[in-house]
Amino acid sequence: MKHSWRWFGPSDPVTLAEIRQTGATDIVSALHHLPNGEVWPVEEIAARRSEIEAAGLTWSVVESVPIHEEIKRGGPLRDKYIDAYTQTLRNLAECHLQVVCYNFLPILDWVRTDLGFELTDGSWALRYTHAEFVAFDIFILQRPDAEKDYAADDVASAREFFANADEGRVAELERTILGGLPGSEETYSLESLRDTIETYKGIDDSIYRQNLSYFLHRVVPVAEQVDIRLGMHADDPPWPLLGLPRIVSSRDDIAWLLAEVPSPANGLTFCAGSIGERLDNDVVAMAREFADRVHFAHLRSTSRWEGSGPYDFYEADHISGGTDIVGVVRELVAEEYQRESRGGSEIFVRPDHGHQILDDKGRVTRPGYPLIGRLKGLSELRGVEAGVRAMLGTRSDESSRAASA
Repeated sequence: MKHSWRWFGPSDPVTLAEIRQTGATDIVSALHHLPNGEVWPVEEIAARRSEIEAAGLTWSVVESVPIHEEIKRGGPLRDKYIDAYTQTLRNLAECHLQVVCYNFLPILDWVRTDLGFELTDGSWALRYTHAEFVAFDIFILQRPDAEKDYAADDVASAREFFANADEGRVAELERTILGGLPGSEETYSLESLRDTIETYKGIDDSIYRQNLSYFLHRVVPVAEQVDIRLGMHADDPPWPLLGLPRIVSSRDDIAWLLAEVPSPANGLTFCAGSIGERLDNDVVAMAREFADRVHFAHLRSTSRWEGSGPYDFYEADHISGGTDIVGVVRELVAEEYQRESRGGSEIFVRPDHGHQILDDKGRVTRPGYPLIGRLKGLSELRGVEAGVRAMLGTRSDESSRAASA
């Protein structure tokens, strides 16, 4: 595996010099300063690559090239923005970029409701509490007919939270959801979010899937031509929010995605954390089934707490929690062994998010992307990989001896 680290560019409080000391060799980055839908110029891509290489690292994964909302909605300008997207892919290939991570989430990217959930050891984690999000939707955003999209128990829990929350907590919840988390390319006001949601009126899962299909059929052939591997990231969290469609949330969703355009260039960013947030997803089984189309992996785990519901979770330590990360790594390493025999590519992996621990608490940090918390996660994941490789290597040797006998 190629151990990588997400870096948000020159404004990132974690420097390339610090990343060099973590054990990561490859950088995951993007040109976040460019507006969605704009072609990424070769000159800017090359300048970013040179900056990273000057620090002794390699820019290997682009996370991400955002998809314009006009493409997602299937609007009249989607071909214009798809043409811009494919030109960006060509420009990235010219600068020797190999993998592009992206998602097809409408409007909001990944969502949390609490950026500083304190764990028993004193560290701070990211958390999603469904009652709080429903309260935001119904009572803060006041989206028309929002109550119809939730179960009665969820609405009752949201009402109770909102009735007891003080002004500070309500304001914090609003800022957390509207402000966008790292990697999100848009921020909203309540009014602009309501207006943008309205542009999706009449777009259900079926229509949204048709829009994704249109995009894939236009973009994947270009990726094939320029030898770029596209990695779709699962929805986070993997269920509908704000009455909008989310169609990359389950095993069947991913199977459809890969079958729709059956090309190696149409692959996955396998995010164990996002997939594991949904209780009916068997993360290890999905890693095994789709391993041959995994180009990039985000590795972390999630947990629940006493009294939490099926849509509640917090981000646990990378290799503990409710997701079998050891099992996922085992499947990815086994896939890499298969690729070695046929000349395939290595899988890029990164520690996804991290707790704020130790000095992380006293320094400027992006939610989910502290230095020391991710360093801890990367170290744990590298240890797991070494153990898995030793185990699989031993079994492989024993099988070879048995066959010879």
